[in-house]
Amino acid sequence: MTWKEGQRVKLAAELGLSGSVGLAGDSAAEAAVVGSLSLAAGCEGTVERRYERQDRHQSQEVREYVRLKSLLDDFGHQMPSASRQQIAEQVSSLEAEWVAHQERTRHVRVRVRLDNGLVLDDAREDLFTSA
Repeated sequence: MTWKEGQRVKLAAELGLSGSVGLAGDSAAEAAVVGSLSLAAGCEGTVERRYERQDRHQSQEVREYVRLKSLLDDFGHQMPSASRQQIAEQVSSLEAEWVAHQERTRHVRVRVRLDNGLVLDDAREDLFTSA
């Protein structure tokens, strides 16, 4: 589901957060506090921000698809029909890899302010359901 800013959401499942937390004003060399926090499924909050990130890693096939598709779109009308047809076939054969890349590398993240005051930033969109 796609969330919008201001939309009410709730956690779809219990969420456990753990790790080291440095004390404010202390150097990193000093002892850190270790803690954990569990948030129950159903905790409600409001979406403050939604953003998408693209993974920059591209396979050779994806790079070739982008190159050939650009060539075809920009100069296909000037090419001899046999060349245009050959490039169109190559683009078609690489399209499945391109679609898989788009699905695999699109990361939708949200920043949600929970009603209890906690803020979950850079959280996966699928952790939430509509409230």
